[in-house]
Amino acid sequence: MTLPRIVIERCHYLAECTEEPGAITRPFASDAMRRAQALVTDWMAEAGMTVMRDNIGNLRGRYAGAGEATLLLGSHLDSVRDAGKYDGPLGVIVAIAAVQRLRDAHRRLPFAIEVLAFADEEGLRYGSTYLGSRAVAGPFEWRDLERVDSAGITMSDAIRTFGGDPDRIREDRWQGGDLLGYCEVHIEQGPVLEARGLPVGVVSAIAGQGRFEVEFTGVAGHAGTVPMDRRRDALIGAAEFVLAVEAAATTQEGLVATVGKLETHPGVSNVIPARAMMSLDIRHADDRIRTEVSVRLASRAQDIARRRKLSIEIRTVAQNPAIVCAPRLVSLLTQAVEECQVQPIQLTSGAGHDAVVMSSLSDVGMLFVRCKGGVSHNPAESVTTEDVAVALDVLSRFLELLAEQ
Repeated sequence: MTLPRIVIERCHYLAECTEEPGAITRPFASDAMRRAQALVTDWMAEAGMTVMRDNIGNLRGRYAGAGEATLLLGSHLDSVRDAGKYDGPLGVIVAIAAVQRLRDAHRRLPFAIEVLAFADEEGLRYGSTYLGSRAVAGPFEWRDLERVDSAGITMSDAIRTFGGDPDRIREDRWQGGDLLGYCEVHIEQGPVLEARGLPVGVVSAIAGQGRFEVEFTGVAGHAGTVPMDRRRDALIGAAEFVLAVEAAATTQEGLVATVGKLETHPGVSNVIPARAMMSLDIRHADDRIRTEVSVRLASRAQDIARRRKLSIEIRTVAQNPAIVCAPRLVSLLTQAVEECQVQPIQLTSGAGHDAVVMSSLSDVGMLFVRCKGGVSHNPAESVTTEDVAVALDVLSRFLELLAEQ
């Protein structure tokens, strides 16, 4: 079986590591993650890497080189709820396949390669994104360890149960000497490559992102006895705010804003909601515009709460600035694409990636792979073996070009 087919097959195997039968749901520090890491550990070892798991729960496979410097490759193994097969895992498995090619050819490059399979990027379990890459790059938020999941388990306890040590996460920070950069292969999660008829594209920048939790609080009451003009319905306030978010996004070019989670309390049919909690995700390639819209929406939420006699709390979950990929890595990836007889294209990513956080540690580059319909975070995610073959060839050529410098 060819390496590209093996990559696809391995993504299918990982899809079976899930917390929900019939769907792909693989949260941080879960049994499903444990099973996925067991598979990836074997694949890394087969490719000639020494493998270890750090304190936060990342898998780290190292392929020694002839020199002291290191190039980092990788992506994440966790998923959103009811995910597709390729968002995250594809980047890990393609990186392992590139190392496997070197092993099969009995080759060592002038630098070491370390493949990182991050334990958490999506934030499904604790609502705090990039746990894995933040531990490696260094800006880990220690207060995140106190976060509690839906079962009441703190992040600290989850890490211990998974075999890590939350008190030693600072030791996960990169300490391996000189870095040549971090490169991540990822499905595009958008329609540009498909529209252009291209299998891969080089990422030039990643849009900035702000994540917030917004909570409206009113007063619970009987659904049949409290007159409409006397109600302090938290959900009505939240619903008005959702429409305000949509309006802000549709009137600002290049901005996307999403309320992806909405919960009410007490959450029964015959009681007026006393509380409504929602997520808010705002993204734009220009941090100034993103910040201005965030401030305007916070003010709008406060106005809604005041008018409806509700209280409002807005909590910042994460702020990730827009990232420009390193020109040196962009140039080498573009050259690799050209030498693989593919028309090069550079594009901006509207999605966040571990490369955002890794940019605080080293230069970053990214290669996108075409996905059918631009669909992602969805069971319908799909890539072709032919496109994976191109991505693997480009990554392999990129390694060669880097070695020649």
